[in-house]
Amino acid sequence: MSHARESAEDRLIARYFRPLATDPGAFALGDDAAVVTPPAGCDLVLTTDGVIAGVHFFPDDPPERIGRKALRMNLSDLAAKGAKPAGFLLSLALPRGTDGAWIAAFAAGLGEDIAQYGCPLLGGDTDHTPGPVSVSIAAFGTVPRGKMVRRSTAKPGDTVVVTGTVGDAALGVKMREDASLAKRWRLMPAMARHLEERYLLPQPRNALAEAVLHHAAAAIDVSDGLAGDLAKLVEASSVAAEIDVARVPLSDAARAAIGAEPALIESVLTGGDDYEIVMTLPPQKLPALRAAAEAAGVPLTEIGRVQAGQGARFMLDGKALSFARPSYSHF
Repeated sequence: MSHARESAEDRLIARYFRPLATDPGAFALGDDAAVVTPPAGCDLVLTTDGVIAGVHFFPDDPPERIGRKALRMNLSDLAAKGAKPAGFLLSLALPRGTDGAWIAAFAAGLGEDIAQYGCPLLGGDTDHTPGPVSVSIAAFGTVPRGKMVRRSTAKPGDTVVVTGTVGDAALGVKMREDASLAKRWRLMPAMARHLEERYLLPQPRNALAEAVLHHAAAAIDVSDGLAGDLAKLVEASSVAAEIDVARVPLSDAARAAIGAEPALIESVLTGGDDYEIVMTLPPQKLPALRAAAEAAGVPLTEIGRVQAGQGARFMLDGKALSFARPSYSHF
């Protein structure tokens, strides 16, 4: 983020982002690179994700939520690996004419999450773009050497569990596109706000990361929908899974929407943006994981079982559901 001479970019960085770079390895954003030293006996876990206006968020979404959402998407990946956050790099592309108030709100939102999750800004890049706002983050975490939780290590007989509730954000996006849906789904105002908030600001389950590290056989964060991400996990593990849809955890708002429009179950299971963790583990480890989840304040629900075979089946009333679009995909 540094250039040899003072420029408008340097001033922007100094004003809005240098205060977020408190880690000594960031060198106050005054060098061309940062230094991260993992704790002794630990591996670095690397992940990257980003958001683009008009694709991942609406252009008039609050800027303080946009930065936080981008960071939390990456934090969710780290949580599913059992990793502790260590820092992140930020690449920000802004249309010409973006005002200082927008940048200030964006940086303030990031600052809140940097403090909340202990994940400092280490460096990055700022650019102008002829297109929409683009935010790309690469995040770093640490795990004990060789212990990162993978998606390829599920075993037949494992229990399948998921954190939180599923489908809220996907329904929130639908409501954002069509405000009349709240009335059609007969949602109380608090329910509608809940769905909107779950879209605007994910709640990554980093408080459970240590328990994931100690108890999960395999895990993946739910970003492209429960059905699609579980399918990726079982494919990587060369196993199958059977999920009882009646046990998939739903918020009161999602339950009410499905009650009014039963076909929404597909959007709930495939829509994405949940940023929960789905994991498998031997049944004997489930009590310890439940205790850790309760201590961390993270809801945890058993939803199915890993089997020999291929694919993830979602069973409802004795029949396997068929999805028109099994997983969110950009392509």
